[in-house]
Amino acid sequence: MKMLNLRESVSGCGCCLSRRRFLASCAACAAGAAISQPMGRKILASEAKPMRIRILYALHGPVQEVPDWPNIGFDFRPVMERIEKTLKGACPNMEFVSAMANGPEAAAKIVEEDKANPPDGYIVYQMNCWNRVVQTVADTGKPVLYLDFQFAGSGGFLVYTAAFLRQNRPNVAFVGSSNMEDHVAAVKCFEIIKSGGSVADFVAAVSKTRKDRTPAPGDMTCKPDELKCLSVEETLRQLREKKILAVGGGWGGPRFFEAIQKELGVPVISIGFEELNEAWKQADKDQAKEIAQGWKKSAAAVMDVSDETLEQSAAMYLAEKALLQRHGANAITINCLGGFYGGHIHAYPCMGFHELNNQGLIGACECDVRSTITMELITTMTQGRPGFISDPVLDTAKRQIIYAHCVASNRVFGPNGPTNPFQILTHSEDRQGAAVRSLMPEGYMTTTIELAPDRKQILFHQAKSVGNSLEDRACRTKLCGEPVGDIEKLFTQWDAWGWHRVTCYGDLKEPIFALADKLGWTVIEEA
Repeated sequence: MKMLNLRESVSGCGCCLSRRRFLASCAACAAGAAISQPMGRKILASEAKPMRIRILYALHGPVQEVPDWPNIGFDFRPVMERIEKTLKGACPNMEFVSAMANGPEAAAKIVEEDKANPPDGYIVYQMNCWNRVVQTVADTGKPVLYLDFQFAGSGGFLVYTAAFLRQNRPNVAFVGSSNMEDHVAAVKCFEIIKSGGSVADFVAAVSKTRKDRTPAPGDMTCKPDELKCLSVEETLRQLREKKILAVGGGWGGPRFFEAIQKELGVPVISIGFEELNEAWKQADKDQAKEIAQGWKKSAAAVMDVSDETLEQSAAMYLAEKALLQRHGANAITINCLGGFYGGHIHAYPCMGFHELNNQGLIGACECDVRSTITMELITTMTQGRPGFISDPVLDTAKRQIIYAHCVASNRVFGPNGPTNPFQILTHSEDRQGAAVRSLMPEGYMTTTIELAPDRKQILFHQAKSVGNSLEDRACRTKLCGEPVGDIEKLFTQWDAWGWHRVTCYGDLKEPIFALADKLGWTVIEEA
């Protein structure tokens, strides 16, 4: 699919120039003014040919027809119009020509057509997560500004940006910000090319602009939290008594499952959708209705979710419990999206996972076994605190990392701790089923990790919880945190580790590092 869209001609914008570059550009302007027209009139620098910038939107289509971030039915057209209107007003010496591409073939076709009238640079907006467009554009060697439409394209933006950083791509600059003014400031850096600067100068200018516009760290003082962790030895002993059920396939496959058992002593048992679906059918309907009514009564709000849907979700929770009991396991992770979209299961497991995690058991999304073993470790080490598996978003405008998913506990301090408010809404991507928005407490230290038993590594960062985003795009629960350390460094690991992270309330730095020492593993501090 390739659609040219909203061609707009504009002229000029300021630039991010050093004093030396500014003087060089003035000399170039003086030279340009020497060209004469009839009647003795000279062409002014402001009348020179504008820079031509191609905007490429990486997305499925102008109106989203499939379940994905930001959500099914999302209309991107007003968003694209606002972007182009803003850039036109801010950069009147640039001509913007825009197009949409859903993948590398469409992007290659546009790049090939651009050879007839080459642009001076490219802007690529990641509008959906995994459309591979920016890679094709980066291969042109032209200066590329890569931008995230947040809570929509953020997964691909983080993974692809980390890959560019690892590859030391010399022509790709990036900005991940919720503030359009940050995008504009980065676009203005294209003027460096017009003033005789190199592509490397452009990339360096965007990097400096991004860092300069990121707020300084706030007050990182956290509220008291008396977390008592088990010793490393006792954590490992109890961990060896655990078992994970992986339903409908799992990330990593048998070799990864073997690494978990070899390194940590936790077996992973693969079962099919059929067993789960049969348990769902056999669930006691009266008991499911009672559980559903309890959820409805406890929730701060129930939005667009019928009683029938809630009862089906409660039956799924009973099915999850039945499978855990049957197999002697304490953790279950389900290929929920593949199962629901493929018609293999008929209720989302989100509410069931919410309930399990509130009880000190483990319910984990998307059959992500690595995150599941991470949750196992956290809950064991902290004597019951749940891990929150998420798809994070990085926002330099607020100096925040936002942990987003449609499943979360509302007992972040453990089964016997206080509750926080939660709401029941549809699963965000397809607006179906029942899911949770947990409004988690502010002001506490959190620890985020991922285990990689196959590599003997632990990924680690910390953040202070500072709020909850109610943005309608993307997953329902969105815990906002201010990272401890360097937010710039947080852009670097996503290609090696994937998008998911697991977050727990509490300062787990000392016990996690002690665990790594005991196991002979390496801790990678991503901030």
